[in-house]
Amino acid sequence: MGSHRPRLLLVTPPYHAGVVESAGVWMPLHFVYLAGAARAAGAEVRIFDAMSMFLTHEDIAREIEAFRPDIVGVTAITAMEPDAREVCRTAKRVDPRIVTVMGNVHPTFMWREVLADPAIDAVVCGEGEETIADLVRAVAAGDSLGHVVGLAVRDHGFPRRTSPRAFTPDLDALAPAWDLVDWPRYFYRPHPEGRFAIVSSSRGCRQQCSFCSQQKFWERSWRARAPESFVSELELLRDRFGVRVAMLSDETPTVSRPRWERILALLVERQVGVELLMETRVDDILRDEDLLERYRAAGISHVYVGVESADQETLDRFRKGTKVAQGKRAIERLNAAGIITETSFVLGTPEETPESIRRTVELAKWYEPDMAFFLALAPWPYADLWAEMEPHVATRDYRRYNLVEPVVKPVAMTLEEVRHALFKATGDFFHHKFAHLEALPENKRDYLVKVLKLLIEHSYLGEEMARMAAHAEMPEAVKAMLRAAGIELPLPARAGAAE
Repeated sequence: MGSHRPRLLLVTPPYHAGVVESAGVWMPLHFVYLAGAARAAGAEVRIFDAMSMFLTHEDIAREIEAFRPDIVGVTAITAMEPDAREVCRTAKRVDPRIVTVMGNVHPTFMWREVLADPAIDAVVCGEGEETIADLVRAVAAGDSLGHVVGLAVRDHGFPRRTSPRAFTPDLDALAPAWDLVDWPRYFYRPHPEGRFAIVSSSRGCRQQCSFCSQQKFWERSWRARAPESFVSELELLRDRFGVRVAMLSDETPTVSRPRWERILALLVERQVGVELLMETRVDDILRDEDLLERYRAAGISHVYVGVESADQETLDRFRKGTKVAQGKRAIERLNAAGIITETSFVLGTPEETPESIRRTVELAKWYEPDMAFFLALAPWPYADLWAEMEPHVATRDYRRYNLVEPVVKPVAMTLEEVRHALFKATGDFFHHKFAHLEALPENKRDYLVKVLKLLIEHSYLGEEMARMAAHAEMPEAVKAMLRAAGIELPLPARAGAAE
């Protein structure tokens, strides 16, 4: 294998939980960065996004047979890990000489468990660009992977980590391989006329949330790209690839207010015109109250804020570092600026009861976001919360650690009762929202009608959303809006219709 330019095939596992598919088709940004680094190190690279393309393991096998890669790299968050393993097994069946590598958050922390599978040769621990470049060079030279910094490998049959690799100090020096993206596949369903990109302006998180993987993965650090570099990249994506909508992958993009103000100013001055979706923290929104009109002018149309709970005790348990009243105020300020607001609530702690879930739904209505989703607590096996939750964990089937299927069993509820309650919670919230739809600004009314149609047609919540939309108490004016959007509803029987 070392006598030719090595071939690297980057594969997303064909895993689906019915969550993100409702909003659009999402490109694997981390592979775009890894592909750029591997290509600079001499590899021929192909990205095979089996997940977004709804392909199978058989399709992956055919791609491996056609491309004949020297290296197969696969990504795995916790819920994807079983399918990521199967990708590596498929590669070994096609050609046992293929070097199989798994990376991302889950294998970074669970590398011993991952390497117990003989089909997996190495794990990239932590940030991957420099590590994948060195791995490519080692394969090209026929060298041992045991000398590559940032890996976990098997040494005489036993898993071990090589020396840890420091984070890349200059994010602007990285060269994402945007030309390898199959652009027509990626779109944002509420605005399908425009191509959709995932972009990164910073990496890291300095918070301490006990359930979260990101602050652990980034070791509570934060690095940022220069505003000029980031905005120039948006212009490149717009002009060369036709991107019209982009989502920031950043966990905490607005940590530095001066930097963020500069980004907003550049977006306005250069009239970039790319619609932006983003996530940020409650306290950063409150800090930026005076900037929110500039958010709109810069093209930021949709902001997700991680409220997580309407109960202060739970927020403190999760180490969110915010107060309930702050979450309420942040959403109010975003709403006042005309920005679409989205949040989520994590349910299913051991103390959960049907009544506590009902209280959370009522408090979610009080927060008044445009969208709220109710997620099952998934204590990652490496998260700080794991030790507390482990006695209540009902399954180690990682496929179910997807925020949809409950894996923690409350003392007073069955898993099926929790699952049903989560679905009903989302339906009840949206019923409340649509009952008051006419009070919202026109842009939000139109957006929410599109979202409801997408949830019915493309998400795991489809049946519950259809039930909610057809509810007899839904205002007739709202039902007319839904029907105009192509949402088929059974019409309530009119008085005297049978006569």
